[in-house]
Amino acid sequence: MSELEKETLIHILKRSAEIYNELPAVSYVEGEPITYRSFYCKVKSSAEQLKRDGFSKGERIAVFSENQPNWGIAYFAVIGAGCTAVPILPDFTEYDVKNILKHSGSKAVFVSKKLLYKVESVDGIKKYLIDNLAGGEADENLVSAGSGASADYDLFIPEEDEPACIIYTSGTTGKSKGVMLTHKNIVSNALSAKDLSPIKAGDTLLSILPLSHTYEFTLGFIVPFYSGACVYYLSGLPTPKLLMPALKKVKPALMLTVPLIIEKIYRKSVLPSFKKSKLISRLYSVPLIRKGLNRLAGKKLKEVFGGRLEFFGIGGAPVAPDVEQFMREAHFPYAVGYGLTETSPLVAGSSPYKGKFRAIGPPIRGVEIRIDNPDPETGEGEIQVRGPNVMAGYYKNREETEKVITEDGFFKTGDLGYIDKDNYLFIRGRLKNMILGPSGENIYPEEIEALINEYNYVDESIVYSEEGRLIARIRLNRDEVAKEFDNIKKTAANISQSISKNVSEHIQHYLSELQNEVNKKLKSFSRLSRLEEEDKPFEKTPTQKIKRYLYLRKKNKKNPKK
Repeated sequence: MSELEKETLIHILKRSAEIYNELPAVSYVEGEPITYRSFYCKVKSSAEQLKRDGFSKGERIAVFSENQPNWGIAYFAVIGAGCTAVPILPDFTEYDVKNILKHSGSKAVFVSKKLLYKVESVDGIKKYLIDNLAGGEADENLVSAGSGASADYDLFIPEEDEPACIIYTSGTTGKSKGVMLTHKNIVSNALSAKDLSPIKAGDTLLSILPLSHTYEFTLGFIVPFYSGACVYYLSGLPTPKLLMPALKKVKPALMLTVPLIIEKIYRKSVLPSFKKSKLISRLYSVPLIRKGLNRLAGKKLKEVFGGRLEFFGIGGAPVAPDVEQFMREAHFPYAVGYGLTETSPLVAGSSPYKGKFRAIGPPIRGVEIRIDNPDPETGEGEIQVRGPNVMAGYYKNREETEKVITEDGFFKTGDLGYIDKDNYLFIRGRLKNMILGPSGENIYPEEIEALINEYNYVDESIVYSEEGRLIARIRLNRDEVAKEFDNIKKTAANISQSISKNVSEHIQHYLSELQNEVNKKLKSFSRLSRLEEEDKPFEKTPTQKIKRYLYLRKKNKKNPKK
């Protein structure tokens, strides 16, 4: 039982304020926590201010800020005033932000001081400074939220099927759509997701992903808020300089992340430690010894994360096989999940120590998964999802909504996968990314990319088809290449021209060897014809997936069809 009279976010807010009262709810790592009772009072006073300012039921109000304790207060204030929240990702460009405000018809925006410059020139909407919501200096736009609400004021109580938010995606396809999520979409998903984690009252969670993304909002904010845990926020981007002391201080029981973060830790910290000597490197290639070494590394890694970590959720993209193998052998408490913005987001997942290698897990409670038009031999087909978590539709876009929702209510994810005999979901890749081989074979570029990314010096890669041939674009860590080549600690940009030239020759030789090594592990129809170096980091979505369409577009411009 959910213990909720209705599955709405306001019911969660009231329940948590009553049950957890003086427990800490949200905080900066270096700040004083805001208790559940205080959080509720600040939401009420801010919502009352919105009502005083004349905002009506159903009007849209944006929330545009980097992660901070006040983000959740602003969001709840919007829905507590009967309005619909429009979360906007902080790294969106000024152009994108203006388009979202216009398309959503937002009448106001809660904005942080850091991002105010992106909306200052927008006319016709009221701007509230989100930094004021936890007290401090008031400004002319909004009184400090700690001043208290009227005794007779109460928050608006929505229906379960009423929209809570409109989230504009920043996906790998390049087309941003406004996803309408209802209260029931989000709350039902949070309650089912809670089944997978050991979260309890008094636990701590360190937030490093953007709250404007459904993944962090539902799983990294609503689940802890329902459970009585405290979410801590960094004062800036999760760089090692901020993250390491934060882990030491917060000692999180739970964290949510994307594969890129744990992959960097493994490849730049763990793996190099096993290659310091030729002897250890040789021993690491022996499976039994490797498992023992990984187990020792896992204990050290848990200490790096504060020593109390019980749940390390990974989502947003596939985990590289070698990295997952390390986490399994290290007994690291990772759990993989799969979902989309349109599904609020979680569809399937598993708990720590209970997953299968390379699998996502079974569908979460209340969600159905089916494989559409499965291949007779492999069982692979498009993953389709039905449940209370599936969106109400795309805002002002019935045509696109009808394209992705079937007549019997299933959402077409556009992802390819299969379900095994134990009802575990496996992901193969994006339907749009799949490449047909010379004899009609299915080639999944994501799987080739995962293989390439296991090799030394490779940061990331994308694979695509060009005139029937498979090409890989590789982003190398040139600093590491330079160190290996010249045994120095300077970056390639700072060393002499002659050495730099030799490094470039070394890289070409390395790419040739890499192509040969990778092709040995691939079936004949999926072998690479060419590897090219990408000189700049790939542009990514908030969940660190490469914006593939940007590079295919560049490639098509260089090779226009005649």
